[in-house]
Amino acid sequence: MLVLLMFSVITFLICNIIMLLASFLSKKTIIDREKVSPYECGFDPKSSARLPFSLRFFLIAVIFLIFDVEITLLLPIASIFNLANTISWLVTSAVFLLILLFGLYYEWMQGALEWAE
Repeated sequence: MLVLLMFSVITFLICNIIMLLASFLSKKTIIDREKVSPYECGFDPKSSARLPFSLRFFLIAVIFLIFDVEITLLLPIASIFNLANTISWLVTSAVFLLILLFGLYYEWMQGALEWAE
């Protein structure tokens, strides 16, 4: 037991030392204005390339991706109807759809689906 504890502590220390070394060595010490600016064929940029984007749009895009993946999980349910027990198929499908509907209702009540405020 003591050997296992010793190996665990040594492994933990080695991992932390490697992570600290990586974080210190990866820091940029010299910030060059030309390297930080966006490339526009040698000309000075007209405006900042790091414009803020709409957080609301990002949130709706993430919600769309989540529900899109869940729809792909729903597609095989119809094709396995003949292979599975009817009651278990019905219960599984209903629970999955209820979870989806609860998630949609929660997002709706939180106001995440409202585009304009």
